[in-house]
Amino acid sequence: QVQLVESGGGMVQAGDSLRVSCAVSGSALSSFAMGWFRQAPDKEREFVAAIGRSGTTTLYADSVKGRFTISRDNAKNTVYLQMNSLKPEDTAVYYCAASYTVYASRSTEYNFWGRGTQVTVSS
Repeated sequence: QVQLVESGGGMVQAGDSLRVSCAVSGSALSSFAMGWFRQAPDKEREFVAAIGRSGTTTLYADSVKGRFTISRDNAKNTVYLQMNSLKPEDTAVYYCAASYTVYASRSTEYNFWGRGTQVTVSS
């Protein structure tokens, strides 16, 4: 059974950096394209970033481009989201997701989801 577990969330101030991680178990990470999504209170879940199986291709939402970096370590079965220059509007629960098919911005492309980790950015 494939499981995704996010960690590394917390409360930071605007301008700070934070790295969240997603540990995958039950299957090799190299089997999946991976994505990060987030959901703020009273808002729909939105795409943040995605990465292909080898790590050479990435995709970002316009709102985080230049500030966030997605990466993966297939040997450690872990995906990361490095978040720099954080803003209060980045406050959300961050979810990682795994796709058997393609790295994409559409949540419907993803087969497995973690339970999320809270990131709170104060002004």
